[in-house]
Amino acid sequence: MGYSSHYLRCAGQEIHYTDWGATDAPIVIAWHGLARTCRDMDELAQHLSPRYRVICPDTLGRGLSQWSSRPEQEYCLAFYARIATDLFDQLGIARAHWVGTSMGGAIGTVCAAGLLQPSMASRIVSLTLNDNAPELAAPAIARIRAYAGNPPAFATVLELEAFFRQVYQPFGWLSDAHWRRLTETSTRRLPDGRVTPHYDPAMVQQFISHPDDYRIWEHYDALQIPVLSLRGADSDLVLRETIDAMRLRGPGAAGRLQVLEVPGCGHAPALNVPEQLDCVTAFIDAAEA
Repeated sequence: MGYSSHYLRCAGQEIHYTDWGATDAPIVIAWHGLARTCRDMDELAQHLSPRYRVICPDTLGRGLSQWSSRPEQEYCLAFYARIATDLFDQLGIARAHWVGTSMGGAIGTVCAAGLLQPSMASRIVSLTLNDNAPELAAPAIARIRAYAGNPPAFATVLELEAFFRQVYQPFGWLSDAHWRRLTETSTRRLPDGRVTPHYDPAMVQQFISHPDDYRIWEHYDALQIPVLSLRGADSDLVLRETIDAMRLRGPGAAGRLQVLEVPGCGHAPALNVPEQLDCVTAFIDAAEA
């Protein structure tokens, strides 16, 4: 099943999203990672779309969404939660499952907790965290900030694809066709004709102006819904001791946390192979039931 492409003005910004499946089906929000785009969620959305409506937004400053004119104020979880709330309001979403990779998982956590946007707590009925946690390893954040804040530019698309294959090797197995699609949906051309990743480099202001933005234990502890935690077995961002702490508090202490370590991946599993797709689908099916 294919998708349609749409634009909405959310929190004063134009936000792009893809929409998969029947409009009257139960809804899944699939939100991508820090320097990525909504098209990362194509395999998951296609897998779910026979039974679910899957909405995949481009975050502000990424993909086809507008870039912020106030990066210090708007590239942060609080503003992303405002965008998500406006998206739900405009689309009339009363309940949805949330699947978030990395940053997308953090946005889902702060939305579902309801501490920033109280109306969202009752609207998100399950949360899948794909290599995201309430606390992230500082050396990995520094690594991501270094490459994301200074994206390279290349003369050719094939050179950019080679770069993506290197930096996103921790995603796990991707076919040649998948690498090509990832590249073509993650590329913009500069005025000098070179190509570079399709995001606003100023989005790393989140780590400068909001250095503790990803310490969200307070939000995790407030979750009242089932949570699935997928951790790349080789992840340097989500440490095993953090997962252990998650088991002891919030939804973990309440018996609402499931944890699965994904072999052959680091940060973050691409959600593109049957084992990953099936476990996310089974979790959402159980929550929906």
